[in-house]
Amino acid sequence: MVKAQNGMKKAGVFLFWLCVWQLAAFLIDNELLFAGPSATARALCREIASPDFVKTVGGSLLRIFTGFFAALFCGALLGALSFRLRFAGTLLSPLMHFCKAVPVAAFAVILLIWQGAGRLSAAVCFLVVLPMVYVNVLEGLAHTDRKLLEMASVFRFSRRHIFCYLYRPAMAPFLEGCLKTALGMGLKAGIAAEVIGIPRWSIGGKIYLSKIYLDTAGIFAWTAVVLALSFVLEKGVLLLWKWFLLRKPVHADTAAHRDGAVQTEGAARTVLLFEEVEKRYDKRVVLSGINRRLDAAGYCLMAPSGAGKTTLLHMAAGLLKPDAGRVLRESKAGQEQNPVPPKVSMVFQEDRLCEEETAVVNVMLACGDERKAVECLEKLLEKEALQKPVSRLSGGQRRRVCIARALAADSDILLLDEPFTGLDEKNKRRAAAVILGDKAGRLMLAAVHDEADAKRLGGEIWRLPVPKE
Repeated sequence: MVKAQNGMKKAGVFLFWLCVWQLAAFLIDNELLFAGPSATARALCREIASPDFVKTVGGSLLRIFTGFFAALFCGALLGALSFRLRFAGTLLSPLMHFCKAVPVAAFAVILLIWQGAGRLSAAVCFLVVLPMVYVNVLEGLAHTDRKLLEMASVFRFSRRHIFCYLYRPAMAPFLEGCLKTALGMGLKAGIAAEVIGIPRWSIGGKIYLSKIYLDTAGIFAWTAVVLALSFVLEKGVLLLWKWFLLRKPVHADTAAHRDGAVQTEGAARTVLLFEEVEKRYDKRVVLSGINRRLDAAGYCLMAPSGAGKTTLLHMAAGLLKPDAGRVLRESKAGQEQNPVPPKVSMVFQEDRLCEEETAVVNVMLACGDERKAVECLEKLLEKEALQKPVSRLSGGQRRRVCIARALAADSDILLLDEPFTGLDEKNKRRAAAVILGDKAGRLMLAAVHDEADAKRLGGEIWRLPVPKE
């Protein structure tokens, strides 16, 4: 019903402007100056019936598409390069401003002198589209959530997964609008270049000939062809874009998870060592003189809010470096000939989930195994919630997904930053039982607020000293 109403509205708008066009033609009453709908329709039928029509349209589309997709590829590549290397961005900035500022006609004339008419429209389309794609790719990458990138680093996401689940969703709103505008601008710029260069089998060449012969109806007819092509091509490009957004890599990333930690029962096989650790933010000392060797199975870190619990966990995960001292993660001496550096999994203070993905996918990205992800989630979450996007889950459900992700991931060290946030008493007990049951031989360090949470998790209580001002 809604689609039918929208279709009727669009048809009404079209008929309104058709009537305006016919009225203007009636008032001017001179087809040489202004062709009406009927004269344009006759000219359009004449051109479509011409044996050269398909070659003309095909020739223009080939050249313009070549320039458009070349600009799309180069713009994305250069945008990514500028995002990674600040020097590259500084170097490319004047070039992109030049491409945006120089008129299409100037480009067309200069390129016509340099390379002739054959590749003119493709080159002009490329130069018009390139800065648009470059700027939007760069903007999209810059808007990628830094906290999600930290999460991906902790859980050792592959580059492919980081692109598909973090960078691509961040770029999507910028590039979708860009593609619509860039395609229209590229098509117009390419046709304008053809009018100047007049290559063989081109829409611009036909428009130029219509101008020579004072065939206003012919110009209007080819303009209608361009409008129709713009509409069809925009729909086609957006369909390709949506297909690209839906393409997902195989979740079981064996390269990232093949060498995962083999968990063993009993005492932790990993040592976490803090030596004279100090951390400041601006002039405020958050942590000072932290000395502790963690080699048992579990510890509960307790301190008032703002005393540095999260900072300490982030240093343990390798996300922060201390301003003084050092933090070491090591396998216990004598257990291995060539020990692999211990791996970490973490429940962050914030959820840090891929919002548009399901609970299963979020956990599977960390562990690389769908069956393992489902098994771990079913211990904490209702079955009907497993396949919903996490953006549609409640705060407590999202927190349990975070716990499942940390437990399912292959790791030697399990870091929990306020894991029971947003959970009621029943779900706190349930989550604590799952954590204690699934942590196996991992060293656990959990930041908690109160004694009750510490008792649920067991282990040794570590009261963090509050640094003096």
